[in-house]
Amino acid sequence: MRNLKLKKVLPVDTEIETLQNCSQVRNGLRTVSGASKLDASSTRLLHSVKETPGLHVMGDLYDVNCDSAFMVDADLLRKHCLQLVEEAGLTSVGDFFHQFDGAGGVTGMVVLAESHMSIHTWPEKGYVTVDVYVCSYTQDNRSRARHLYQSLLDTFRPERENSHSVERL
Repeated sequence: MRNLKLKKVLPVDTEIETLQNCSQVRNGLRTVSGASKLDASSTRLLHSVKETPGLHVMGDLYDVNCDSAFMVDADLLRKHCLQLVEEAGLTSVGDFFHQFDGAGGVTGMVVLAESHMSIHTWPEKGYVTVDVYVCSYTQDNRSRARHLYQSLLDTFRPERENSHSVERL
């Protein structure tokens, strides 16, 4: 096994508190007391970060009421996801979907010019996880991410949903 040298991750307040404090602190990040200072390369990198944050939306969908084919047919799910990406105004640059044998589900990813969308289905449990992440490097794509996520909810029609989102600089 290789020895890996891990860099120390500096803790910050919640994402919203960090974003609110961007104008008050150097480089848009506020470290907690006792945290070490940023090195020079990290400081240069942070100077190049765009002001508008990206958005990462993650969801667990329980007791889905969708067409059962979406849970087990990789090709159908792939085509549907690509259509939803286009309708949301995002740009697909590649994709991969895999259908598991037997009664297994589908795992898939659409790589976006703006970042990515991934999906995993468990038909035997009526459960789906989705992940939509967009950057806002050249334009604010947060509404597009929310649109894509809502379209996935409309597709799978869960009885219960557990989701959260993170704004990322």
